[in-house]
Amino acid sequence: HRYSNQDEILVGSPIANRTRSEVEGLIGFFVNTLVFKAQFEEKLSFSDLLRQVREMALGAYAHQDLPFEKLVEELQPARSLSHAPIFQVAFVYQNTPTLQALELPGLSLSPIEAETKTAKYDLTLTIAPGPDGLMASLEYNTALFDATTARRILEHFRKLLQGIANDPDHFVDELVILDTQEKQRLLVEWNQTKTDFPDGLCVHQWFEQHAEKQPQASAVTFKADMPSQEMHLTYQELNQKANQLARFLSEGSVGLEDVVGICMERSPEMIIAMLAVLKSGAAYVPIDPAYPADRIAYMIEDSALKVVLTQDALSPLIKLADDQVIRVDGQWNEIEQYSAENLNRSMDAGNLAYLIYTSGSTGKPKGTMLTHRGACNLAVAQMQAFHVKAGSRILQFASLSFDAATWEFIMAMLSGAALVLTSSATIANGHELVRILADQKVTTITLPPSVLAVLPETELPDLKTIITAGEAVSGELVESWSPGRQFVNAYGPTETTVCASMHECHGFYPQGPPIGRPIANFQLYVLDSGLQPVPIGVPGELCMGGVGLARGYRNRPDLTGERLIPHPFSDQPGERLYRSGDRVRYLPDGQIQFLGRIDQQVKVRGFRIELGEIEAVLDKHEKISDCAVIAREDKPGDKRLVAYVVPKDQEALTGNDLKDAMRSQLPEYMIPSVFVFLDELPLTPNGKLNRHALPAPALSRDELASQYVAPRNEAEEKVVQIVTELLNLEKVGIHDNFFELGGHSLLATQFMSRLRESFGVELPLKILFEKPTPAELVSELTRSGDQAPQATAGPAIKRVSREARKVKRS
Repeated sequence: HRYSNQDEILVGSPIANRTRSEVEGLIGFFVNTLVFKAQFEEKLSFSDLLRQVREMALGAYAHQDLPFEKLVEELQPARSLSHAPIFQVAFVYQNTPTLQALELPGLSLSPIEAETKTAKYDLTLTIAPGPDGLMASLEYNTALFDATTARRILEHFRKLLQGIANDPDHFVDELVILDTQEKQRLLVEWNQTKTDFPDGLCVHQWFEQHAEKQPQASAVTFKADMPSQEMHLTYQELNQKANQLARFLSEGSVGLEDVVGICMERSPEMIIAMLAVLKSGAAYVPIDPAYPADRIAYMIEDSALKVVLTQDALSPLIKLADDQVIRVDGQWNEIEQYSAENLNRSMDAGNLAYLIYTSGSTGKPKGTMLTHRGACNLAVAQMQAFHVKAGSRILQFASLSFDAATWEFIMAMLSGAALVLTSSATIANGHELVRILADQKVTTITLPPSVLAVLPETELPDLKTIITAGEAVSGELVESWSPGRQFVNAYGPTETTVCASMHECHGFYPQGPPIGRPIANFQLYVLDSGLQPVPIGVPGELCMGGVGLARGYRNRPDLTGERLIPHPFSDQPGERLYRSGDRVRYLPDGQIQFLGRIDQQVKVRGFRIELGEIEAVLDKHEKISDCAVIAREDKPGDKRLVAYVVPKDQEALTGNDLKDAMRSQLPEYMIPSVFVFLDELPLTPNGKLNRHALPAPALSRDELASQYVAPRNEAEEKVVQIVTELLNLEKVGIHDNFFELGGHSLLATQFMSRLRESFGVELPLKILFEKPTPAELVSELTRSGDQAPQATAGPAIKRVSREARKVKRS
């Protein structure tokens, strides 16, 4: 229970089954196997557990004649060749009488120890009386455990027994399991991260130092879609423009710790706005212009922002009074009349720097409040880990509405490097993105693994460092992209100012690389439900302390108190610990391995999503009586959201109907790609939703808006084949919508790349959104090409090459 945190534990135990005096002395095998079950409730004392097990054991002994094989036959559990049915852990009490040395004429007999070569279960603990007490031995499956782990298990068991002997009425979950040395290693030695950083500075003040030291160095480069549209700002120019906008804001009554919205497309104005807000003493809240109107309105109301900085084309999205909407591009003639000198506002590193809204389990996004101190500490960690400095060129990949954009902004502006921006369309197109990386000589990028996986493998000699974050990265991706450059797996929730740990990858990782060790001035702890440290190798919740922790959640003191708790291992007054909800474990070398989530939060294509928020929107639909949403990965590397819906009174519903209804309340990345309609949701014996029993989605033609029409020519056949391979489908028609079939933006990038390889025609990504069926795409390919599209042999050769690399790795 202490290792697995499971509340129901099943243990098998052999019994001699010699219950009658007539068979006591017979030679033969009478042994049967009994299954013991223990239920672990909250605040269960060991004495109560002992009484429970005693009653359960006596009940099992009363039915010991029932063969274990018959029990398995009746229960019909799911069978696997990898483990025994019903239980995988056994306990043996070896209480057979000790044989005295037996002597016969010319012959003496004595017992010998026989070494077992094969483990019968994952773990088998054997207890036998010895001359000085009870002797314990542990048999373990070497495919699951090594000798060091097995010894550690026995030492933890011994520690538990000592605690029980001292106080049998102690609560089971509070019994000490670690010895002093191991506890010191976990809590202290592996958290020795104290590092000097400019604690007194705010983000903009550090930036101003670079602007004074290297005024003509490149600060921002913006490469638009048109070849001629390339803009550059030096550190001096960026600082001056940000000062002008900051003074404009200050005159408009924006002051210390006010909140200012930024709703902009990727552009130099966006970076100017971020710096200007910080210089004014306020904090910025990014608002994605692609968000639904309801979500934008909620963020504006919840954050109580003073004004919104936007662009002419986006100003209709902001439903505020005219004097609260500042169109930076349209009003620049007015803004540039203000002084370009630094403001020198009196501020503290503990002041609020930015407010990020992330998905919330209550059905509404929650605003996380981050300070200047955490951002400056992050910059120190980045410079140490990635060697960024003046002359480095960092791609700004993430949308401003995600904290990864702040990560990129901080990395560049506080190290004296250049930030490279490009349009959203270029970011979404893998081939265009690679071209930008090459043309702009980008040295450092941060990408979600799902994006890195679809980038064309191209020679990028200037690219020195790749950082992956946002979701688990595979060993194959590390092997593909790490040779000749630094490859870092970074981890951190928004509440830790983007990042809390890093691991620099070397070699191959069959199970994916760990998330590493804590960054500068952070501490990581793996704790059980009682907030006690768990041993090495045992899963627990990752909890984090450090200078970069969020101040809390905007207008959510309840959630702040629940997630940001008093630090149990610090003697500093006011120190807090963030409970991440991530399930991890320590590896023997102190690295931390990510295992999944404890709650319903998921990461899909780098986006942090609370499934409860999606379910709350579906629950409000008038034609739905019940629903559930999960993230599935039925095809390796393709994680997607699947919604399970129980309609009211046989109401006619389609997935497309629900998608259209949800788009008014949720951003596109939170819309499930597949809807499965059920008569009822599967439940556990306790009446709770059984998420593991939700069926894999099977697409039905009834859910599509089109009737099936087979390909009519070679070009349509080729496009249909690409769709079936990408989406892992058996049958696709020429009028089927790529997105209705389960496609999404990342697969769209792969789709367009495959089209270009097959037909030799370059189509912009937006065409797929405008013309998402094979028939429409073939028409567009025909119109765009010099002649009717013909399939080429190039892609087949490339696919063989990729397969050859996989074989070589194997």
